[in-house]
Amino acid sequence: MATNTGKSKQKKKNVRVDFTPMVDMNMLLITFFMLCTSLVKPQTMELAMPSNDKNIQDQDRSEVKASQAVTILLDADNKIYHYEGQPNTEDPKFLKATDYSADGLRGLLQKKNVSALEKKYKLDQDKLAMKISDEDYKKELSKIKGADGTPTVIIRAFKDATYKNLVDALDEMQICAIGKYVIDKIGPTDVKLVKNLTGVDHSDELKEEPTGE
Repeated sequence: MATNTGKSKQKKKNVRVDFTPMVDMNMLLITFFMLCTSLVKPQTMELAMPSNDKNIQDQDRSEVKASQAVTILLDADNKIYHYEGQPNTEDPKFLKATDYSADGLRGLLQKKNVSALEKKYKLDQDKLAMKISDEDYKKELSKIKGADGTPTVIIRAFKDATYKNLVDALDEMQICAIGKYVIDKIGPTDVKLVKNLTGVDHSDELKEEPTGE
């Protein structure tokens, strides 16, 4: 009786994976990210710095009407001081202390810039109602912020103030529609005003840093 001594061979099957649906999915993802990238606009902050125009005289560059000038001093531990107009180092109560709350620095700037804020509100309503284009909105807003009678804010920070303090102060410039503001260095008058109010002496900040020569 004949027997089958040969080994049975298992038939191999070729496995084929169809990647066609993956191509469609990738195209959808690419389209999604392209749309999101174009719709999301970067949030930038306008920063007004002193002009370097040589045609502007030094007197015109440095003079600011006392009634429109507000000087803000940033100090350590989230302390913030301010004064309006020309500094008076003879009056120990001339410098005022405030904070970063809505009733503090923001309230001060809003009171100084009431007219511009009212005009900006009306302009914002026109933009929401699509009565004005984005380009025209920016132009009109720039005019409102730079109009005569709007305050000029001078921001000065002591070395112990944090970067967050400066950013918070700059944020208030945008919120309160302040179009004219500069970041300046601490001077002897600022040191004396803070010492008169708090007793803290920042005279070491006026010392010249070594050049290494």
